[in-house]
Amino acid sequence: MRRLSRKVGVVGLGYVGPPVALAFGKLGALAVGFDIDVSRVEELPLYFDRTLEATEAELRSLDMNVSANADDLRAADFFIVTVPTPIDAANQPDMSTVFAASRTVGKALKKGDIVVYESTVYPGATEEDCVPILERESGLKCGVDIYVGYSPERINPGDLEHRLESINKVVSGQDARTLEIVADVYGEVVTAGIHKAPSIRVAEAAKVIENTQRDLNIALINELALVFRPLDIDTSDVLAAAGTKWNFLKFTPGLVGGHCIGVDPYYLTHRAEREGYHPQVFLAGRRVNDQMGAWVARECVNRPARASVPER
Repeated sequence: MRRLSRKVGVVGLGYVGPPVALAFGKLGALAVGFDIDVSRVEELPLYFDRTLEATEAELRSLDMNVSANADDLRAADFFIVTVPTPIDAANQPDMSTVFAASRTVGKALKKGDIVVYESTVYPGATEEDCVPILERESGLKCGVDIYVGYSPERINPGDLEHRLESINKVVSGQDARTLEIVADVYGEVVTAGIHKAPSIRVAEAAKVIENTQRDLNIALINELALVFRPLDIDTSDVLAAAGTKWNFLKFTPGLVGGHCIGVDPYYLTHRAEREGYHPQVFLAGRRVNDQMGAWVARECVNRPARASVPER
């Protein structure tokens, strides 16, 4: 196992950051894992991860340097930003944490440093919105003094099979040299393979459509369940029959939640609307899936009542 020449700083220690920090820590390449949450920084050295993405054994296996002091980021020259990107009450992208992380990283940048964003964003966010912040805070010129890339996180919370190392990693860079460096750095920890996207915007778009596609597929099956219920048709029986065809995609009805699937369609919609296009399909899927919680609750309340009605 070779030692990386780059020193990695992981910014954000939620459910994505610790597995990334651990992976590079095993190579001796982790400069620091940074988070503004002091309690988070204090618990990880005690071998406890509240997200359960890192096990006690993994945390005990190496002395992982974590800090809430932004000055410690200066020891890094390859920054990986893994902070959350939720939506606000109006279903608009809330990029405030990414922008705050960009300000923090910008203050720590030196000539030759690379910043890679893993947070889910809309296409264009890295270069159009984050780069100006990095340049302003650092006083350096992107593409001349510092460089950026994008590599979307694909960690599935709670999934012990699909981990950082075993999931194909999409990487991108603002130029060919940066792309090669980003690919080489991630290639040291990801065994499943590296896919080099031709541009940062392509990599950003790939991330949001992965979850948008899944959201829409689930919405279709959920709407079928809504249709079949008053027809007294068992949805699972229908899916079992249809599933005998070789090209039928197998999804089941249910609730859609989590950090990504119910959020990412709004990021793509936001960017499309900025260009004057108003998506119809993305939001239709969201409307169907958003009502499923109430529908399931009503079914749970009504089912005992229906079961108590005597047969005639």
